[in-house]
Amino acid sequence: MVTLARSRPPVLSLIGNTALIPLHFAEVDRTLYAKAEFLNPSGSIKDRLALCIVEDAESRGLLHADSVILECTSGNTGISLAMVGAAKGYKVHILMSESASIERRHLIRQFGGEVQLFKATNGYATGIDLSLEMAARDANIFLPRQFENPINALDHEHFTGREILSQMHGLVDAFVAGYGTGGTLTGCGRALRAANPKVRILAMEPAEAAMLSGEMPCCHSIEGVAGGYVPPLLSGAQLDGAIKVSSADAIAMTRRLSREFGLLVGTSSGANIVAALRTAVEMGPESRVVTILCDRAERYYSTKLFAN
Repeated sequence: MVTLARSRPPVLSLIGNTALIPLHFAEVDRTLYAKAEFLNPSGSIKDRLALCIVEDAESRGLLHADSVILECTSGNTGISLAMVGAAKGYKVHILMSESASIERRHLIRQFGGEVQLFKATNGYATGIDLSLEMAARDANIFLPRQFENPINALDHEHFTGREILSQMHGLVDAFVAGYGTGGTLTGCGRALRAANPKVRILAMEPAEAAMLSGEMPCCHSIEGVAGGYVPPLLSGAQLDGAIKVSSADAIAMTRRLSREFGLLVGTSSGANIVAALRTAVEMGPESRVVTILCDRAERYYSTKLFAN
């Protein structure tokens, strides 16, 4: 049975309003402020995107009892859509690259979603093209279009960004985050810049796939970011720069977050912390740098993060 936005299932009311955790790094005498998005009910920041896009589609009459939500994703959006679909009664079909961790496939299926794998010969663009072909053949398919849907960035502007401002009492000097769809960087960046035009908005990107720095993308181990595709939403981010983080540094920091701070998070979270810490060191001891802890670690058990 499909459940409309006006009668939101209780589990979906747990999305958002996540904690902001101060993390002190004594070796450089800097404190970062990390938004704990792994506390969302399915375990990642993508719960926000999934809920806002589905409820926007409901409000415009684009979803019905026979609808199938179809999306191309590195995994977290698929998990979130499957969770929202399960709660609201929609079928969910997820297209994922063969390189995505197997845990992500298991989590999507556990929520009742279907998973279809593809060879990412052209990064995310391969899966996006496949989703468009499938939608053209089936009128029941709804495409969230996470990489270009403006609702994605608007939700982060109106909620995530404003939550940060409230928690930081309006005092933010820099915001650092990786990009998959670009929604977090763009939306949070808008909200923070509206409050402080001088705030620095910086992208974290894998050193092996530094596309914003003009380099060709190669394989890396920071799942969920820089999938060989610069998303359209990122064009509205008004970035002040990009910080390259190697897969090795991201994995090392992610392990440190678990062992020193008790935060069992994924590799993109570690990468964000590396980039944010470099920013704080550059900006000075009084700088207030905010970043994102994107997801939980259970979706990385088969990756290099848990090797040895």
